[in-house]
Amino acid sequence: MGVTASRISDLLLPFLEDRAIDRKQIELLRTYLELLLKWNSKMNLTAVRDPEEIVVRHFGESLFAARHLFPELVAASVVDIGSGAGFPGIPIKIWDDKVDLTLIESNQKKATFLREVARTLDLDQVSIQSTRAETTSAMASVVTLRAVEHFADILPTARQLMHQQGRLALLIGEGQLQTAKSQLSNLSWQEPLRIPLSNSRVLLIGNS
Repeated sequence: MGVTASRISDLLLPFLEDRAIDRKQIELLRTYLELLLKWNSKMNLTAVRDPEEIVVRHFGESLFAARHLFPELVAASVVDIGSGAGFPGIPIKIWDDKVDLTLIESNQKKATFLREVARTLDLDQVSIQSTRAETTSAMASVVTLRAVEHFADILPTARQLMHQQGRLALLIGEGQLQTAKSQLSNLSWQEPLRIPLSNSRVLLIGNS
């Protein structure tokens, strides 16, 4: 038996605090989790195998970012660089269905998985680009970055994809804070927000 909707809701409470998500959103997350577990048995989407740990570490962290980026639901654009299994992009879209989301994932198999998620969850305004971020023409009011290789190297590209009054949201370890701030010293950085149930993970938001 998979993780129930009620259990998913309970596991996400520390990340959402007083902001509840509705039954439809929980069901979308549950379907997403089932797809992820199914595909992960055939390809390496995430090293985390335990379903409840996936909810906490991937869904929870992504929704924590969504809550702080979009406390009010708005028609914003988001580019998620190196989306992998869809974090934080897909949970952000589930949080705010008005978001126009672009997922950039150069790995073809992972991009195929993301298309299947968007199709199965019937998500509108989701574009999957199976290319490198350096080659995309996509731009957005919010650019997100989480668990990418060559973190320092991708930061200038992330900056280029931001609209003039855009924001960059980084889900990173505390050890990466100085790299981000020194590489992109022209952004106005907010105080990092510690991610619940994590020893060293933070959400760092920079404003252009």
